[in-house]
Amino acid sequence: MKLSDFDYVLPEELIAQYPSPQREESRLIIFDRKSEEIRETRFANFPRYLQEGDILVVNETRVIPARLYGLKKTGGKVEIFLTRRIGERKWLAMLRPSKRLRAGETIFVGAQRYPIRVEGIIDKGEWSVSLPDSVPEEEFIEDYGHVPLPPYIKRNDERRDRERYQTVYAKREGSIAAPTAGLHFTEDVLREITHRGATIIPLTLHIGPGTFRPLQHEAVEMNKLAPEFVLIKKEYVQDIEHARSQGRRIIAVGTTTTRALESLASGKVRVQEEKELNGETYITGWTDLFIYPGFTFRVIDSILTNLHLPRSSLLLLVAAYIGRDELLKIYRWAVRRRFRFYSYGDAMFIR
Repeated sequence: MKLSDFDYVLPEELIAQYPSPQREESRLIIFDRKSEEIRETRFANFPRYLQEGDILVVNETRVIPARLYGLKKTGGKVEIFLTRRIGERKWLAMLRPSKRLRAGETIFVGAQRYPIRVEGIIDKGEWSVSLPDSVPEEEFIEDYGHVPLPPYIKRNDERRDRERYQTVYAKREGSIAAPTAGLHFTEDVLREITHRGATIIPLTLHIGPGTFRPLQHEAVEMNKLAPEFVLIKKEYVQDIEHARSQGRRIIAVGTTTTRALESLASGKVRVQEEKELNGETYITGWTDLFIYPGFTFRVIDSILTNLHLPRSSLLLLVAAYIGRDELLKIYRWAVRRRFRFYSYGDAMFIR
């Protein structure tokens, strides 16, 4: 299977640089798998497509302001992109430019010149760094970090991104990118969903750089994704299994939620264990599940998703669900109708 078969033409002006003025006013493609009908509505109408007994699963991960800017002793500028916490004040990070950086070097952040120590290189451009010990870790990141907008958003982050590049139900900090299908929800939309008799179940998949890195190999099957952390209440896993046994629909909000659910169902969560948090039992672990055409879905019945980059793992996942030709046909339709693409763009509900 060739990666180039999952390409499409997208005019640059259709790449959304800002979110819609109101979350729920994004446009929404409705695709019916049985009839192959494609139509358009507004996201505010999404609850109308749900029914009593549905299970809507969302990713409640919270984006951290992971991008820091600092100076070396020589005055050279360095971007420090925190990717994963590995210990007290210890993080994995991508450093740019990194060519002349060395282990033991210090990068200074802010007017107070808070020191970030470069401990050493780990793998493929990822380094271990230590944050300053003179200020609380969370406070330091919150005060000096920037919203990690993806590279196709050609602007600096702004104050409004702190709120808009975050779902309204974000809870557990740990992602360096938003689960973008969830950005369209408001509290009113969520209330309408439950009013219609659907149940909302949260899980957590912390999105790392692997989800958005370009796939390296032309042969799709040769590509791999970096592991990402998964957490879900054990009771919710049982609720989903029970709903499935009753023939009720499981609807995944986003590709990250889909990967988490399918990883759990197919035994692809590594180092899986149960943990007690606040008196509740959770299942935790790591998944590197790469879903592409030919994959057998075990859990989900419908997906709500944004419109994804050509040749990306996210696009391949959706193609695995509805077929490459059908997906590219929908994308061509969306381009003709001037839909907005990628993280701050419009959405699609596949039912």
